[in-house]
Amino acid sequence: MSNRTFTMVKPDATGKGYTGAILDQIIKGGFSIKAMKWLKLTPEQAGAFYEVHKARPFYGELVEFMSSGPIVAAILEKENAVEDFRKLIGATNPAQAEEGTIRKNFAASIGENAVHGSDSDENAAIEGAFFFSRLERF
Repeated sequence: MSNRTFTMVKPDATGKGYTGAILDQIIKGGFSIKAMKWLKLTPEQAGAFYEVHKARPFYGELVEFMSSGPIVAAILEKENAVEDFRKLIGATNPAQAEEGTIRKNFAASIGENAVHGSDSDENAAIEGAFFFSRLERF
């Protein structure tokens, strides 16, 4: 179990001006930000990040969506970070997410679900390293 996880505020949420409110909810959830940047992924960068889903039918739409506008990438720290963050963001489908979760508060659909959260300690490390050099992590 690690005390770090990775997240992205996705283009749907940044485009609707939810970035500050989402970050506020993350901080109020007990997480500290150890690295953060605002950027716009190219289709090639989005494709590389989501390479694990390349064989899935939604891959092309996912790459297009994730490169459609700016994102905020961040490494977060808290005891039991991955599991606790997954609880904080809620179910992928916002209609099934618990009240008070980020996706219940800010997501529009399964496809436009406001935030990404790592699903394992291993993926958190891989995803964090995709966006941040060692010099950018605190």
